[in-house]
Amino acid sequence: MTPSIDAVDVLVWGGGTGGAAAAIQAARGGASTLLLTPGSWLGGMVSAAGVCCPDGNELTPWQTGLWGAFLRELERCEPQGLDHNWVSCFGYRPSTAESILQGWVAAEPKLLWWPQCRLLAVERQGALITAVRLEQGGEQRRVRCQVVIDGSDRGDLLPLAEAPFRLGWEPQEHWGEPSAPSRQRLESEAFFEQQPVQSPTWVVMGQLASDRLVADPQRGIDPSGCPPLPAPFERACEAFGLERTISYGRLPGGLVMLNWPLHGNDWDHGLKRAFSADPAEEAELYGEMQEHSLRFAAALQEASSGWLQLGHAFPPAAGSPAPWLAAMPYWREGRRMIGRHTVIEQDLLPIGSGAAIAALPLDDAGELQSIAVGNYANDHHYPGPDWPLAPKSCRWGGRWSGTPFCIPYGALVSIEINNLLAADKAFSTSHMANGATRLQPLILNVGQAAGAAAALAVQQRCLPPELPVRLLQQALIGDQQAPSAVLPLWSVPWHHPQWAEQQMAALEDPSRLSGGNCSSDQQALDPKLTPEQPNEQLLEGELHANGEGGYSLQLQHGSATWPLITLEPAIHHWLGQQEPSQPVRLIGHLNPWGPWFRVNRVASDGLAQLADATSFS
Repeated sequence: MTPSIDAVDVLVWGGGTGGAAAAIQAARGGASTLLLTPGSWLGGMVSAAGVCCPDGNELTPWQTGLWGAFLRELERCEPQGLDHNWVSCFGYRPSTAESILQGWVAAEPKLLWWPQCRLLAVERQGALITAVRLEQGGEQRRVRCQVVIDGSDRGDLLPLAEAPFRLGWEPQEHWGEPSAPSRQRLESEAFFEQQPVQSPTWVVMGQLASDRLVADPQRGIDPSGCPPLPAPFERACEAFGLERTISYGRLPGGLVMLNWPLHGNDWDHGLKRAFSADPAEEAELYGEMQEHSLRFAAALQEASSGWLQLGHAFPPAAGSPAPWLAAMPYWREGRRMIGRHTVIEQDLLPIGSGAAIAALPLDDAGELQSIAVGNYANDHHYPGPDWPLAPKSCRWGGRWSGTPFCIPYGALVSIEINNLLAADKAFSTSHMANGATRLQPLILNVGQAAGAAAALAVQQRCLPPELPVRLLQQALIGDQQAPSAVLPLWSVPWHHPQWAEQQMAALEDPSRLSGGNCSSDQQALDPKLTPEQPNEQLLEGELHANGEGGYSLQLQHGSATWPLITLEPAIHHWLGQQEPSQPVRLIGHLNPWGPWFRVNRVASDGLAQLADATSFS
């Protein structure tokens, strides 16, 4: 039976990734916290929506906060490791993620979670939310609160609170965003009315019969080919072939996440129904999305002669329609709260070449306002040709990565309601910027910042807009369980012994940041301090560079050659200093489906060489 409570310090609505993070952090900050979710799982896109191959914040300097803590728990809890696919450096089962999050929630004595809730009304007195009314277990409840956080994917609390929000596109004339359409196009082309948000996906989970799809000419199976698929999926395998299309989101145990944007199971019909007040319209939309994803899975199953089957990834407790269907859709975008600061496309774009950073968010007094760091390269999902976007990528560690940017605190704070914060994709961004700010790692840390801000506001007896940003930044950097970066320092990974000192130093003096690196002398990172990870392997061979930022290892025994990538700044620097055909011994993770070898450190006699080559100047 759900306990009865009348009031809490912090109330969090929504089953999104950011909502779970905000509730956990608010409770860790000492605030009595109530988390309300519409479903039985609470992790949003990292678990209930089945988007289990996180993008963005993959480099160790960005593996901080709740995202970093979550990632290291995944590494500990997945016995087969996380290196199973080619879209991400990490792949895990939805149940593993949900178990971690529910464990964190259960460990907090000040946090209460009510699942399967329906939000009925939000009560306001002027610029303050005073209470929330909801239905849970057939019983209506009213809970008073000091701070409210919208932690939903679609900003579901915003219209009930009559909080100002945006939905849809903004013209280029509004903010001068280089990738935004003109006002004339927005007013004249039906596409923008039909596509108010990026296309969502209902993830379906498959199960592979074996590690590889074997060619069989008699059955017409060509792993690298594009087999005939029924409409509207005819071109789904055109870019990458059948096997790589299916294994794009491979997970431990041969599960596969089917979340395929290229003529696959993205959905783009009747999306306005997702924001209707009529539950029947939403149910109709959800049914169409599920049917579409199942048809896509069936087409791939037939084309692969059963190599792909439907998988079992969502237990009955998840509340999913079937074991192979995610418990909720993957919403890339919804309502976006109008905050005291709006993140626009220019806030994400690098201000220099190479491994640069975006402009730092400063207030009128020149004080830094950043509370979280993201680095995903802007990515939008619509039907038809790719939307042209301003570039924000760089070659790093043998692969492409996005240049980092900062989220200012004002983007989390409602412009009108003084005790309302946003913790998921509903925080204040433009439509164009949402393409880079919507990803799981950043949203975990945005949620963490929102929860920390809520707890501090309660503690300081002030409203969130009155909270000194420096106090919040210090709390995030100094957090005892999940210290979180507020500034992008390319050369300082989360495990560096001076990580917190370097974050604080740059916070005190932003001029110390030069292209994302501190300009002052820093202690060289000893490669022996790079943490050991589960499932590591040792490879020996000759190192080769292609002259374009890529590397490979010709194995000492046999003729195999493995592409090399790294997420570690020390290894990135070391790779760039090596002579051609250099013999090396490398420790890391082998990913046959990438394919690549992810290098964590240099072994044995290479250690001294690495230490000498690495500096932070």
